Amino acid sequence: MAFLGVTGAAGAAAPAKPEAEARRTEEQLQAVRAEIERISREVAQSRLQHDHLAQDLKSAELSVGEAREAWLEVRRQRAEGAQRRAQLAAEKHARESDLADNRAALRQQIRAAYELGRQEPLKLLLNQKDPAVAGRMFAYYGYFGRARAGQIHLIEEDVDRIAELEGELAAEDAKLAELEGRQKTQLSALEAAREKRSAVLASLDARTQTRAQSLERLKSEQSGLEKLLHDLRAAIARYPTVEGNDAFTRLRGKLSWPVTGQLIARYGEARAGGVHWDGVLVATERGTPVKAVCAGRVIYADWLPGLGLLAIVDHGDGYLSLYGHNDKLMKAVGEQVAAGDVLAAAGDSGGSSRPELYFEIRKGGKPVDPRPWFRSADP
Repeated sequence: MAFLGVTGAAGAAAPAKPEAEARRTEEQLQAVRAEIERISREVAQSRLQHDHLAQDLKSAELSVGEAREAWLEVRRQRAEGAQRRAQLAAEKHARESDLADNRAALRQQIRAAYELGRQEPLKLLLNQKDPAVAGRMFAYYGYFGRARAGQIHLIEEDVDRIAELEGELAAEDAKLAELEGRQKTQLSALEAAREKRSAVLASLDARTQTRAQSLERLKSEQSGLEKLLHDLRAAIARYPTVEGNDAFTRLRGKLSWPVTGQLIARYGEARAGGVHWDGVLVATERGTPVKAVCAGRVIYADWLPGLGLLAIVDHGDGYLSLYGHNDKLMKAVGEQVAAGDVLAAAGDSGGSSRPELYFEIRKGGKPVDPRPWFRSADP
């Protein structure tokens, strides 16, 4: 399976398409994107209609994500405001130091002039027998006068700027106080959303207390993912696509892990009953960038029971990569990505107890062990 325009290298080498053909290709791309979005909505609605707790969990987790984003944005603005205030305070301190220096210099000039008396130029003229010396002395006094005037001007500038800085500092203080209030409000909203999520998870745990119930839930979530992937492949197959891309095949053993962290579940390990891991699970820090392992196009970017906020990338030649349990998705359906592009921020959506990434590689719809594809054994 290859999604429209998966490869950059093959596309770059191809001759330029006529305008009509390029327009048809774009129309086909839009049709595929619309079909994928319809499938995403239908699969999500189908799963959630039969599982009201899953619907509640999706709502709670999306609320947590929105509240966290709002809180982080206010915190960022407050940090920037604090930095601006520090810069203004530093400038005010420097201006006050300059003002003190200029005032000291002016005092010295005034004292020197006072010691010569009020008629010091006339006295010097009367005491000098050489007119040339007298001329030079008058020139010196001109310099002294202009220097005093310049010093006074600098002092006036310093005083004016210090007054402006005091006004700007007062405005920044007011803004920081307002941001502090907003930050507390957003933090309260975040805590409320987290409590709602915890309550939903407690209800889910209560519903799957027995081994059989837990197994049934896992199989239901796995069935939902399989149906989604089947429908996505069928949708793409109904439309003309570009020639298959074998770049992913050639990168076996050369890929970089999508996140840094600790491998806590391996492909094929038992989860419960007859259910096994179809991918790997990597414990990581919340917000860690989740990167595409290879070039391709995003064919799914939404919340799915069991995996939370999930991104799926089509790499061509039948290969897909899946990234689940994210806190935030950065790419939309239809977007082309390069290896290393950030797809999401790692999190705990889908009911995870800690931030982690679930990662799968599929070939022709079937899961394969991802570890041989990476250049290092562990993330």
